[in-house]
Amino acid sequence: MLTGKELILATRQYAVEDKAKSWFYVLSTLILASAAYVGAALITNIPIRLVLGVLAGLITVRMFVLYHDFEHHAILNKSVIGKIIFSAFGILSLAPVSIWKRSHDYHHKHNSKLFSSSIGSYLIITREKFETLSPAEKRSYLLSRHPITIFFGYFTMFFYGISMRSFLNNPKKHYDSLIAMIIHIALIVTVIYFLGWQTWLFSMFVPFFISGFFGDYLFYAQHNFPDVTFHNNEEWAYEKAALESSSFMDMGPIMNWFTANIGYHHIHHMNSRIPFYRLPEVMAAFPELQHPKRTSLAPKDIIACLKLKVWDSAQGKMVGV
Repeated sequence: MLTGKELILATRQYAVEDKAKSWFYVLSTLILASAAYVGAALITNIPIRLVLGVLAGLITVRMFVLYHDFEHHAILNKSVIGKIIFSAFGILSLAPVSIWKRSHDYHHKHNSKLFSSSIGSYLIITREKFETLSPAEKRSYLLSRHPITIFFGYFTMFFYGISMRSFLNNPKKHYDSLIAMIIHIALIVTVIYFLGWQTWLFSMFVPFFISGFFGDYLFYAQHNFPDVTFHNNEEWAYEKAALESSSFMDMGPIMNWFTANIGYHHIHHMNSRIPFYRLPEVMAAFPELQHPKRTSLAPKDIIACLKLKVWDSAQGKMVGV
């Protein structure tokens, strides 16, 4: 049985992309997303527009995971055209490259550390620390993890948390966040003015709302689930964080497609250079990766994840308050 760095090194043979396959997945996803968005904008039948809007949102989730893989250099590595495509996608999805890559790289290097910054992840504090907070600080902390906050991820996470907050904190470094907000608002105004509010509702609001809350919940549940383990900084190890603090989300083939295998999150954290389409292959190849800590999109598992608030050091688990 491989452990620690041996396991990380053993996965390196899979951190090699098939360029033709990468391009096929990127272009096919773009085509399907474009068709869904255009259909939601132009078709007059309201039920069909709604279905296409939801479909556009789910395909946007897939495209975001491909964007995420590109920024990890897992697909289309060093491709100039790929950089143009995904830089534009980052702007349109309210997660521009400057803030997304910086915060997400930090997340990978510090995942599951108890006493580190919450950059790129949900803040976790201990029960002991929570009890020392002022009432206002407690409300702020709990609000950041509240189901309603996650449900409205389009506004709370993407527009405010990623774009607006990053620009306000460092305008010079994150000027592309301002560009993203300006373009997004300009598109909304343009669509409503020329095509009407219903076109905006089905071709912009519904897709962004769906992708926002679904993406926000996926990111939450990947590291906030009943069996998760957190560590003091001195006890932390990269491979330990991957296996003990990153979930495997049980999903069927359809949802695995829409999420581009991001449910194999323990493997992604073991080696982020592995392309999304090779993650199932890696899990099948290593017995050490076949018994991960699990969650799913079943209502009972979603409720169980959302109930978790603080880390109880005495019990060694996440609990509610």
